[in-house]
Amino acid sequence: MASLEYLGMLPFLLLIALAGIQLGLVAYCGEQAGTAARTAARTAAQAGPNGGEAAGQRAGEAAVSDWLTAHITYPVDTDTKITAQASVDVPSVLPGVSIFDPVKRSATMPKEDTTP
Repeated sequence: MASLEYLGMLPFLLLIALAGIQLGLVAYCGEQAGTAARTAARTAAQAGPNGGEAAGQRAGEAAVSDWLTAHITYPVDTDTKITAQASVDVPSVLPGVSIFDPVKRSATMPKEDTTP
């Protein structure tokens, strides 16, 4: 009798476990988006051949895990600081079901002073 009750509860337990894993993925993508934004802003703020927005975009995209994709944009750029925004798509636990929008984070860094 107890095994039949367990079989009846099994789908609910699996659903709760999948929901927990999905929420963990959302949190991890948020952390990765923050890392990508900080890396992109820090690299783009550097002067010289290793800096600039193109180098920042490459660095930000390379800063996330290999199985995630980061999209880097620069919505605000002034003479003294640069802001990078990173967007990471949240993978779904259930194939074909996408219920979360991409996670977005931004970071602002001061530009490197090149005056002698």
